[in-house]
Amino acid sequence: MTQLNTKEIQEILPHRYPMLMLDTVEELVPGERCVAIKNVSINEEIFQGHFPGNPTFPGALTVEALAQAGAVALLSMPEFKGKTAYFGGIKKARYRQMVRPGDQMRLEVVLDRLRGPVGSGKGIAWVNGKKATTAELTFIVGD
Repeated sequence: MTQLNTKEIQEILPHRYPMLMLDTVEELVPGERCVAIKNVSINEEIFQGHFPGNPTFPGALTVEALAQAGAVALLSMPEFKGKTAYFGGIKKARYRQMVRPGDQMRLEVVLDRLRGPVGSGKGIAWVNGKKATTAELTFIVGD
């Protein structure tokens, strides 16, 4: 299994600060699975307004982090090198636990279907060994 640092992630994903949500990739099986880490810091711009005095990482950004992990799994395949993975859909997103500054999210995405440039998978964001967010994601790979 492959591990990636931030620089190596940026060679796969087009995202940059402040939208790059992955700090490291701990496990990568191209076309199958990605496990990544997002360290949630109080220094992130989003906490200036979400919510002052009660900082909470937005659920939509947690789903974005899961999508980026799934995109790494897809875009690390040789046939998709240099492409971009776009959202094709989000189903059954469930938010079970708040994510706060200082938390470390473990983002696990398993791809379960790939037909041409369209793929789908299931993602789980874990915080302190507990499920924080789950979602089914659809990706469309394009230029």
